[in-house]
Amino acid sequence: MSKILVTGGAGYIGSHTVVELAEAGYTPIVVDNFSNSEERVLLGLSQILGKEVICYKVDCTNTAALQEVFSKEENIEGVIHFAAFKAVGESVAEPLKYYHNNVAGLVALLQVMEANQVARLVFSSSCTVYGVPEKLPVTEETPTQKANSPYGNTKKIDEEILRDVAASGSSLRTIALRYFNPIGAHESALIGELPLGVPSNLVPFITQTAAGIRESLTVFGTDYDTPDGSCIRDYVHVVDLAKAHVAAIRRLEKAEAVPYEVFNIGTGQGSSVLEVIHAFEQATGQKFNFKTGPRRPGDVPAIYADVTKATQELGFKTSLSLKDSLGSSWAWQQKLMTDTSNK
Repeated sequence: MSKILVTGGAGYIGSHTVVELAEAGYTPIVVDNFSNSEERVLLGLSQILGKEVICYKVDCTNTAALQEVFSKEENIEGVIHFAAFKAVGESVAEPLKYYHNNVAGLVALLQVMEANQVARLVFSSSCTVYGVPEKLPVTEETPTQKANSPYGNTKKIDEEILRDVAASGSSLRTIALRYFNPIGAHESALIGELPLGVPSNLVPFITQTAAGIRESLTVFGTDYDTPDGSCIRDYVHVVDLAKAHVAAIRRLEKAEAVPYEVFNIGTGQGSSVLEVIHAFEQATGQKFNFKTGPRRPGDVPAIYADVTKATQELGFKTSLSLKDSLGSSWAWQQKLMTDTSNK
């Protein structure tokens, strides 16, 4: 079975991808420093898969520590690189932290991959590289724009690094997946989104408010040029997103794999913040307090994906609905509350 190194494999998207890799017949090797995740995720993974997951507590900016992992785990066939900080607000306050982790971490990983002749990489990118698009939906040919935050800029810089490496004649073959908005949890409710502190994403804030952990949810801006005035995003189930990484690894295994490719990963449909709130109430029967507030600086009014390229060339299409995503998010929130009350 091919070994795939998964950096940030204990994180939200990483953990779900570990499951999908294992179920597709790969052996995932997790590397995570647990700065933005918890080690109990490994327990959830072992319960889902019926066996322990191999994991190394390593920081990706540490080249020597990464090399140790490659030395111990012989015959690594590819890498999926998730390990990155991702809070927009924090990146504005602490840009150097983000450039060090998100950019220097990628450079260190590429150096170690090159030294060990590992030539397949799936890179976790983001639709933030499109900025405020002039036209919707966005395709992979939509021009990237000046980033709205240091976080967004790290993703843009990382993509440029990967393009430059590809152009250098390196043997590296990379697929960058530009995610839209991942939500949901595994159907087992054993893994899911685990924000540390106050959530910066919509759905965990919804579930925590519905659970009584937060007093109220604020909808930032209801005067945008959208049908109901609230921001529109493309919400993709995290399990679908995880499956896209398996499809990308399989594409890289083919003899005709090219040096660098980019794919949008979303549903191809936009949903507004207010639509998500109402869909959550319908999916779960849970009502909760929400109020409207002023626009939040840096928010894009609307963005959603054109997924034609992923469908036709990657052979990937989402299968889970917004209702599926929100129902699984609520089941995960209830599991977290049960675990806490039993402690």
